[in-house]
Parts: sequence; structure tokens; C-alpha cells
Amino acid sequence: MAKDPSPAEGKKKSSLKKILMISLGGIVLLGGGAGAGMYFGGAFEPHSEAKKEDPHRPKLVEKSEEPAEPAAEGADAKPVPRVGTVYVENDKTKVDPRKFEAGYLQLPENFTSNLANGDGFVQAGLSVSTYYDDKVFANVKRHMVPIRSAILMVLAVQDGVLLSTPEGKTRLQKELTEAINKVLRDKEGFGGIDNVYFSNLVIQ
Repeated sequence: MAKDPSPAEGKKKSSLKKILMISLGGIVLLGGGAGAGMYFGGAFEPHSEAKKEDPHRPKLVEKSEEPAEPAAEGADAKPVPRVGTVYVENDKTKVDPRKFEAGYLQLPENFTSNLANGDGFVQAGLSVSTYYDDKVFANVKRHMVPIRSAILMVLAVQDGVLLSTPEGKTRLQKELTEAINKVLRDKEGFGGIDNVYFSNLVIQ
């Protein structure tokens, strides 16, 4: 026959139940408070996962049917700035050239380098294009020193025979575009250069 619990054992069990109830109550209150804080802090809002637009990032320039504004005249005239309207997360987003306007910038001075085989040299005048606004060109001008260095390093590893072919020139365009964008991403966190064009190219 089972023995009835002693008064001391009953008190111990009662105290244990009270402690458990108090602990559980505290956990529920803490959980409720944290949940309320997250709710009022916007953690459960449907658009909270979307990153906020960075006002310093370049934006894509949409094509317009309206004619472009004429540039101001005079010695101190400055071209009308290209202002973007479409924000994207990063410059690796594929751009539809039918929807967006390209801008062009001539890089100052020619680039001259020996070729990889040591039998000649290459001299190139370069322009860059972008579908983004003038913030990209401002970044190019700001970081022209490392950009020139990157371009010369690309030119120095070219093979003169391959570079004389259309395929070699097309490959060089891609390599130069990647090199310039790498500098811009390292310095500004955003590339934006779509392509590099030759204003002149001499291989000797």
C-alpha cells in the first residue's frame, strides 16, 4: 500500500510548482514584450526586407521622346547633367538598351604600352559609355589615376598578333570594361560602365 506524502514533501512540491509557474510567466512576458517591440519596430512589415534606396547611387537614365536640352553657350558653359530616374540594387543588373539612354565620356590622353611579346607597342584613345546618370562619369574622373593604371596593365599583357584581329579588339574592349568597373566598385561600390570604345588604336 502506497504511503501518503508527508507534509514536508507536499510543501516541497508546492514550492516547486510555484517556481515553475513564475518562470513560465516571466518567459511569456519577455516573449510578448520582444514580439511587441519587433512589431512596432516594423520587423513584420511586408516591405521591411527590401533595402532602402541609396540616394548616392547612380540611377539609370530612361529614354525620352522629348529632345534633349541644348548645352549652354559661352566659355564657362557646362553640359546639361544626365539625371537618372530608375534605381537598381547594383550595377550588375542587365540593362535593356531600348529603354535607357547611353552617355559617353572621352578619357583624357592616349594610353601607350609595350605589348606582351616585347616586339611592339599599342597606343589607344578610349571612351567609356554608361546607361546610368552622370554620377558614374564623376566617379571615373575622381579615380582616373587607378583607372589609368588598370588600363595600362591590361594593355601590357596583350598579344600583338591577336590584337590585330577583330576578335582580339572585341576581347580587349571587354577586358578594359571589366578593369574599369573593378576600380569603380572597389572605390565607390558601384561600377556602371557598359562598354569601352576606341577613338584611335595604333599597334606597331
